[in-house]
Amino acid sequence: MEVRADWLRLLRSRRVGISTFYRLLREHGTAAAALEALPAIARKAGVSGYQICPESVVEAEMAAGRKHGATLILRGEPDYPPLLTLIDDAPPAIWVKGDLSLIERPTLALVGARNASSLGARFARSLTRDLGAEGFAIASGLARGIDAAVHEAALETGTLAVLAGGLDMIYPQENEALYHAIAERGLLISEQPFGMKPIARHFPMRNRIISGLARATIVIEAAARSGSLLTAGNALDQGREVMAVPGHPFDARASGCNILLRDGATLIRGSRDVLDVLAAASPLARTALEVPDEAIAIPEAAPETRSLADHAALHREILSRLAGSPLPEDDLIRDLGAPADRISSEILTLELEGRIARKPGGMLSLE
Repeated sequence: MEVRADWLRLLRSRRVGISTFYRLLREHGTAAAALEALPAIARKAGVSGYQICPESVVEAEMAAGRKHGATLILRGEPDYPPLLTLIDDAPPAIWVKGDLSLIERPTLALVGARNASSLGARFARSLTRDLGAEGFAIASGLARGIDAAVHEAALETGTLAVLAGGLDMIYPQENEALYHAIAERGLLISEQPFGMKPIARHFPMRNRIISGLARATIVIEAAARSGSLLTAGNALDQGREVMAVPGHPFDARASGCNILLRDGATLIRGSRDVLDVLAAASPLARTALEVPDEAIAIPEAAPETRSLADHAALHREILSRLAGSPLPEDDLIRDLGAPADRISSEILTLELEGRIARKPGGMLSLE
């Protein structure tokens, strides 16, 4: 219990995003040691008056978990979703409520438009039932429209709903009955603390978990600029399959799917197409959940030769070049003159900390 509280306390501390969390854990060995060192590290980075997350905050979060019948799972523990642990920015800890056996099931992500057409919702329910009958659990984001349709259709065969806010935050409110049904018969998942209302920057973070849980992401109706396309982009970045259902060129709800198909996603007409793609796909998509033990461990990195002050300085340089108007990420990397992988890592840290926002077309701006 002490280790779990230490992980939460470190994760909830100010300016500790996911990348920073893992870096501190590698450098100091344990979360407890990282917590002890954190105030001094912050001072060296030029942050005055830094205080780590109070123990009372974590105690309250753990108490809320018990009250709601939820389970806290740390990355590396047996119940942590195996495919999720393979993504670069895997959540260090997740709260779950419901049927934990669904974590062991092969999973597909089905996402789509909130303002879904009746035909799109009908297709989503049909595809979900067929894939559920083949043994797949279905992951989605509990939004209105396509998400709600697939969750409802998958209640009998298994569904995982990833929340943008805390596990106790029902959003949108119209899905309250569905939320409670999933808590009883499916699985609710969140990386946010209890009581955290979903805000704009939480939804891209949620989307990476939806795709990270799944062997493949299937998009059923999506606008050209939508969260569903971000989920598909995450899936590509994570090395997963992306599939899309085509739509009429005049229907704005299909424009995102048509863009995905133009750019190489696999066209899906029904469950047989999905099964054929998975049968011919990469080992990651084919295997049930055969994830090697070494992949579940906290990722090792090359010896860190830069101090936290160096990271803070680069953060300041990145932020100083951004404004409300989006800037191409490639231009930012070129202007800074540092190695691209280093800058990309720090951009991700700032993005997950909510300090910068990623826009369509590889653009960045201040949050």
